[in-house]
Amino acid sequence: MKPLLPAARDMSIRHWGVVLGLVAVTLGSAEVAQANDENVTTSHGYSYFGNLDYPADYPHLNYVNPDAPKGGEMSLAASGTFDSLNPYSRKGRSGALTTIQYDRLFESADDSVGQYYGVLAESLEYDEGRNYVIFNLRPEAMFWDGTPVTAEDVVYSHRLFIEQGLPSYAQAVGRMVTEAEALDDHTVRFTFNPEVTRRSLIETVGSTPVFSKAWFEADESRRLDEPRLEVAVGSGPYKLDSYDINRRIVYKRRDDYWGKDLPFNVGRNNFDTIRVEYFADQTAAFEGFKAGEYTMRIESDPKLWATSYDFPKLTEGSVVRDEIMDGSPPTPSGFVFNLGKPQFADKNVRKALALAFNFEWANESLLFGLNSPRNSFVQGTPLEAQGTPSGPELAFLETLGDAVPADFLSEDVVVAHESNPARLNDRRNLRKASKMLDEAGWPVGEGNVRRNAEGQTLKVNIPYPSNLPTSTATMIETYVQNLQALGVDASAEKVDPAQYTLRSRERDYDMVYSTRYGSFLSTGGGLSQMYGSEEAAFSLFNPAGLASPLVDAIIEASFATDNQADQDAALMALDRALRYEFFVIPVGYIAHYWTAYYDMYEYPENLPPYSLGHLDLWWINPEKEADLKAKGALR
Repeated sequence: MKPLLPAARDMSIRHWGVVLGLVAVTLGSAEVAQANDENVTTSHGYSYFGNLDYPADYPHLNYVNPDAPKGGEMSLAASGTFDSLNPYSRKGRSGALTTIQYDRLFESADDSVGQYYGVLAESLEYDEGRNYVIFNLRPEAMFWDGTPVTAEDVVYSHRLFIEQGLPSYAQAVGRMVTEAEALDDHTVRFTFNPEVTRRSLIETVGSTPVFSKAWFEADESRRLDEPRLEVAVGSGPYKLDSYDINRRIVYKRRDDYWGKDLPFNVGRNNFDTIRVEYFADQTAAFEGFKAGEYTMRIESDPKLWATSYDFPKLTEGSVVRDEIMDGSPPTPSGFVFNLGKPQFADKNVRKALALAFNFEWANESLLFGLNSPRNSFVQGTPLEAQGTPSGPELAFLETLGDAVPADFLSEDVVVAHESNPARLNDRRNLRKASKMLDEAGWPVGEGNVRRNAEGQTLKVNIPYPSNLPTSTATMIETYVQNLQALGVDASAEKVDPAQYTLRSRERDYDMVYSTRYGSFLSTGGGLSQMYGSEEAAFSLFNPAGLASPLVDAIIEASFATDNQADQDAALMALDRALRYEFFVIPVGYIAHYWTAYYDMYEYPENLPPYSLGHLDLWWINPEKEADLKAKGALR
C-alpha cells in the first residue's frame, strides 16, 4: 500500500490522485540484475514482491495512447474556497491540483498494485534485507527555473517533510529513515531503521515530492507547513500559470519539461492547460457547466445525475454523458464516530446510533436508487471478509494469540443493518436502538432527551461543509432527525468550507461524514497512518482516532508476510477487524465514474482499471473542438 502523503484531500474533484487497485501478482518480465557478491538488486522499478509488469526497455504504459495529440484545455470545477497554493501546509485550504507541479523519484502504475517505475530516478539499488536504497537520478532532470535536480534536493525535500510536514506523516517516516545522504550530485542513499518493518520503506522515500532546495533557502520565511500563494519551484510537467483567489487556478504545461519523452510519460500530460473554476456550491457549479464555464464534470450528486442531465447542449450532442467503470474498491465513506468523545466509548452505543441511519430510505428517496450498500473496507474484492474466519485467514489470526478476542473468531463478520425503505424512521430499528441505549446507561429523561447517570445528554453534533452535494447534506439532516426521534441530543451544523477544514484538522466534532479513510489492496505504512494507534491522536487520515490493539496486531503481522497469499489473508483479517471495531456507519457507493464532458475529449480504449486518468490520459480531438466552437457551444 502506498503511504499517504500530506496533500490536500478535501477537494471536490474526485480521484485526481493515484488510486491503488487489485491485480493478481505474477512474475513479470522485469530486467533485474543481481550483484551476487553483495546480493544487491538493481532495477528500473520496484515492487515488494519483485514483480514488475514492464521491462526496463518498455516504450510506454499499456493503457496510454502513445499518439495522443497535444493541445487544448481540460477545465474542471471545485466548490468552496482556497487561500493557499501550498498543498502540504498544516494550515489553510490549498487550491486544487497543486501537487501536479512536482515530480517524484518514481511513480506507481495505474494498472497494478505496488509497482513503481522511475521518473526522476533512472534506477535504484537495494540490498536483500532492504536496509538501504540508493536512487540514481537522471542527469537531464531539471527544475522549471533551469537548475538541475540533484541528490541534495531529494535529501532536502525528505527532511522538510520530517521537520515541517503533517505530524502523522513526519512521525511515521521519521521512524523509518535513519539517514538520508547525497553520495554525489546524482546519487542519493536512504538508510532504514533495522527495527521497523521492511514494508513501505522504499515506496515511501521514492514517492516523496522533490522541491528545489535553493528556492527554499533563498528566503528563510518559506516553509512547508505554512500557507502561501507563492509556489515552490518544482520539476513536474505543469506549472502554475495564473490564479484568482476563490475564482480559478490555471496550470500550463511546460514546453521545456525535461521528462516529456520518458517511457512513463509517453501519451500522458496531453493538455496545454488545466483550469479549475471555483464555485460557491454544487448548484452554482452545475449551472456553470451547462453554460460552458468549464468543460468536464465528474458528478457526485445522484439527484443531479438522475434528474438534471437533460439540458439543451446534452440533448443536441454537444455534451456527452458517460458512465465509466471504476475498478478500484469504493472509498470506505460514512458517518465516523469521534472515539475521543466519552459518549462513544461503548461500542453498543455506537451500534445503537447506527440503527437510526436508514440507508435504504436515503438511497430510494435521496439518491434515486443509484447507490449500492457497502459493508466492507474492501467491498467487492477477494479481500472482503465473509462469515466466520476460515482457511488461510483463520490460520493467520491464530498466529496472533491473545491479541484476538474469542468472539472475533466465533461470530460472523459485521455487516450493515437493513432498514425499511418505505419510511425514514424504521420503527423496528428505532425500538431496538432504544433498548440498547437504555441498557448502556442512556435512558430517556427530562425533555425526552437521553442522559447518563451524571445528567449529561447523549450529544451528537455533525458539522458539514456548505459545498457538500445537496443529497449528501439532506442525508445528514435526515439522519439527525432520526437520532432526535430516538431521544439523542443531535444536531447538524452547516459551516463554510474553510471552517470545516479547520474543525476537521482539530477533530472538533462528535461525528463527521467523512471520505478520508482509504481502502487497501496491499499492506504498508499507509495502513498505520489511517488505522494504527501510533498516530491516532492526531492523524488527519484517522478521523475517528481509532486505536485498537487488535487492528495494530493485524497490521504489524501483515508487514511480515512474504508472499501474496499470506498478505491477502492478513488484509482479509484487517477488513474483519475494522468492521468489528465499528467506528464508521457505512453509506453506499457507486461503481462507476459519472462523467459529463463537452464532446471534444477522447480517452484510450484500455483505460486502467483503477484510475479515470482524465488529467493525464485523455486528449482533445481538434476537429471536434473546432466544431463546438463553430456552433457556439463553447465559450
